[in-house]
Amino acid sequence: MASSQAPARLALLTGPSGVGKGTLVARLQERHPQLWLSVSATTRAPREGERDGVHYFFKTRQDFEALVRSGGLLEWAEFANNCYGTPRGPVEERLVAGIPVLLEIELEGARQVRKSFPEALQIFLAPPSFDELERRIRGRATESDDAIQRRLDRARAELEAQSEFDAVVVNDDLEAALLELEGLMGLAGSI
Repeated sequence: MASSQAPARLALLTGPSGVGKGTLVARLQERHPQLWLSVSATTRAPREGERDGVHYFFKTRQDFEALVRSGGLLEWAEFANNCYGTPRGPVEERLVAGIPVLLEIELEGARQVRKSFPEALQIFLAPPSFDELERRIRGRATESDDAIQRRLDRARAELEAQSEFDAVVVNDDLEAALLELEGLMGLAGSI
């Protein structure tokens, strides 16, 4: 028996730095206020203006490690001596309530979610070309050449992993990419 409405599901969006994940996620949230963007936990200190539970769940390292041990995170990683992860409880609560959930996470996090939540829809956002991605990253003019090169090296490795995903959306045209994401996530027609 077919349902007229797709059940709420977990979707995750992954792609290299500079591909436009943040822009697309912001547009999705504008057009679909029912979509819940997961809030990550971190051990880093809050920056000015950041609020606990809104921007991040700020945790002590001890509390974060307890979450890891108890299986309380869908995924987690450590960057620059700080831990970041996706708390399982808030995600599962929204899904049970019928609210669609989106995770915007890195490649390694996506691989962890695949193991702990295999029914999640995994979407890879790709640039139209590597040259275009490099142009976008350099166009930000916010990083040194060394930092840009590290981002580009990482992007090459991430692009090689796109076949691991359920779907690949090429962000060549923002509106077309947005429509494709909406269709994949079952949000089309719910504006």
